[in-house]
This record gives sequence, C-alpha cells and structure tokens, in this order.
Amino acid sequence: MTTISATSSSVSSASTSDSGSSSQIAQLTKQIAKLTEQVKNLSSSGGNSEDVQKQQELLQQQIELLQQQIAQIEQQQAQKALQQQQQQQAATETKKEGVNKPSDTNAIDIYV
Repeated sequence: MTTISATSSSVSSASTSDSGSSSQIAQLTKQIAKLTEQVKNLSSSGGNSEDVQKQQELLQQQIELLQQQIAQIEQQQAQKALQQQQQQQAATETKKEGVNKPSDTNAIDIYV
C-alpha cells in the first residue's frame, strides 16, 4: 500500500516581494509535480482499487489546493502591480499641475 505524503505550505500576506512570490510559485509547482507523479504511481501499483482511488482523490485535492495557492499569489502580484501603476500615475498627475496647467485647486485669478 502506498502512503500519501502530506504537503503544506502557507501563502504569506502581501508583504512578499516579486522574487519571493516567484520562488513560492516555483516551490508549489514542484510540489504539484511530485503529487502528480504519486498519482501516476498509484494507478500502476496494482493495490486494492478502492484504496487506490481514495488515495488518488486525496492527492488530487492537494494538487487543487496548491493550484489555488498559486492563483492567490498571482492575484496578489497583479494587485501590487496595479497599485504601483496607480501611484505612479497619481504622482505624474500631481507634477503636471501648476501655473501652466491650472486645476480646480490650483488656479490663478487675475483682475485688471
């Protein structure tokens, strides 16, 4: 009978850097590959079909959880990129305001 190796990894909060996120994704991908290999080995092990099926289902659930973690990390990366883009855009818009480009809050009224 084949044993199932439990894998767990936690996704850290938005404080992870891009390189940290990339390494987490790579680690999770390796875990998925290992679990997929275990699923393949179970089908060729020739054990009790009911036990094999249960173990395969458990492995598939673990694979799905890891894929969800990857999706969550990618979503966090996308949110960070969007926030950075918005900050840069806001900084650029702030620089454009001035005497030559008056706005509602920065206008010059001259009466002659």
